[in-house]
Amino acid sequence: MGGALTTSDKVLYEKLTFLQNAIGAILSPFDSWLTLRGMRTLELRMQRHCENAETIARFLRDHPNVAHVYYPQFAVGLEREIFLRQMKHAGGMISFELKNNPKKFIKALKYIPLAESLGGVESLLDHPASMTHASIPKSERERIGLSDGLFRLSVGIENIEDLLEDLSQAINKV
Repeated sequence: MGGALTTSDKVLYEKLTFLQNAIGAILSPFDSWLTLRGMRTLELRMQRHCENAETIARFLRDHPNVAHVYYPQFAVGLEREIFLRQMKHAGGMISFELKNNPKKFIKALKYIPLAESLGGVESLLDHPASMTHASIPKSERERIGLSDGLFRLSVGIENIEDLLEDLSQAINKV
């Protein structure tokens, strides 16, 4: 992540300068170079993320072992209007719920790893009930609508056939 802060407020400028000096909130030259290099291919990578995610979202929506798919492209009503007004594509993140056996699904995946960091170019799967929300009692998770079958998939730029094959063989085992 990188960014810039600008201000014409001298008091705020002095506070920001102090913080920058105190905590080192500045990219190294190498990190800056990597960011610049990555920006040159950002449009192509995002296009592939979105294409892959749209294909996978449709696959999941049509699979009999999937209870629900949460994806902006499938929104209805006011949410659909907002999506159409704000976005050209639905992005690379998909949430979906399996009808049963989430642990069997996780173990059956061969290509897509389980991980909490969802921001790379590779596909990564998160299982909130056993990872990010594991400290919340099951009864509370269920009360707020977070089922044990819920997954978040950050779809990468890999070959779509490889991704579909891995998801298909794993979902078919639940």
